[in-house]
Amino acid sequence: MPKRKTSKTRLRETPPPYGEKRRIKFIDLFCGIGGFRLGFESVGAECVFSSDWDKYSRLTYKANHGEEPQGDIHKVAVADIPAFDILCAGFPCQPFSIAGVSKKISLGKKHGFEDEKQGNLFFEIANILECHRPAAFVLENVKNLKSHDKGRTFDIIMNTLTDALGYRVYHKIIDACKVVPQHRERIFLVGFREPRHFDFPEFPKHGPSLSSILEEKVDPKYTLTAKLWKYLQDYAQKHREAGNGFGFGLVTGKDSSRTLSARYYKDGSEILVDQGKKCPPRRLTPRECARLMGYPNSFKIPVSDTQAYRQFGNSVVVPVVSAIAQSVSETLSRPIDYCPDLVLRETPVDNNWSRKPTHNASKKKPKTKRVKK
Repeated sequence: MPKRKTSKTRLRETPPPYGEKRRIKFIDLFCGIGGFRLGFESVGAECVFSSDWDKYSRLTYKANHGEEPQGDIHKVAVADIPAFDILCAGFPCQPFSIAGVSKKISLGKKHGFEDEKQGNLFFEIANILECHRPAAFVLENVKNLKSHDKGRTFDIIMNTLTDALGYRVYHKIIDACKVVPQHRERIFLVGFREPRHFDFPEFPKHGPSLSSILEEKVDPKYTLTAKLWKYLQDYAQKHREAGNGFGFGLVTGKDSSRTLSARYYKDGSEILVDQGKKCPPRRLTPRECARLMGYPNSFKIPVSDTQAYRQFGNSVVVPVVSAIAQSVSETLSRPIDYCPDLVLRETPVDNNWSRKPTHNASKKKPKTKRVKK
């Protein structure tokens, strides 16, 4: 990075490049139905480009954001993407998720980076970063990304972002249960072109309960048939006797749910709402799924229930992205050399930024953590 020019009489600090006079521009890759877009627009950023290969997701995106995303990112020339400040991408998680990997192995298919259809999409992100050199990026994926292939996948990603592209990268696994009534752990990687100080946002200690998203009147079609309910109970019992962990997720309004997945349309077994002993439980409605992911009630659902379940199951949690977007925006609005007032204290910590992967670092000695006053 070039050195700053200074006056002979006094030092002049370069003014922050972003703020009220300059609106942050971002691109929305693998955009799905626009969860990243809602999050970043909530802090005043402007979307200048979006892309997703799924035609039904593009339909929902257009209904809510007024424009249809580009299709397959492989078919978009990198140089044709408009200038932007932040790259946002929830790149496909199926090649790295526990469920996705298990399914591919059972079918004899490749997973991770060897997945020909989705596994190499991270490198499309890397190509765009290399060409445009944006000030920052925010990537999201499943928690299992960090441990996939014994950590080698994460090593490749971190080495590409840090050593090859020169970004300072912070990463953290965040459970959305603090902002929505759902346990949903996802890893976020936030990178900056310059060596900026960054703190992930803090979330409340306790999140809302499921009652906050449930509808008062629900169509009977969402109630499981007696036959399906018996099948799920028998299947769960069979796995319990075999010592396996499979089971349906029965919840009440007082609870927090399991993770909503893209397969929810099949039987809804991971989140079933209890309706009493005399009636089988029911699935969540698409509107309840939208609320579970933090989407506003004004969000339009122009597709079938099946497609809606897939779309919300693949989405980011909007309030989590909004909080991260706020932190990234604040970081970019400050001088590059900004550092908060710090004090030192001895405590074991897990480093959340690196220029190289640190998951193999020794944990025998406590590390000195710098914290805000």
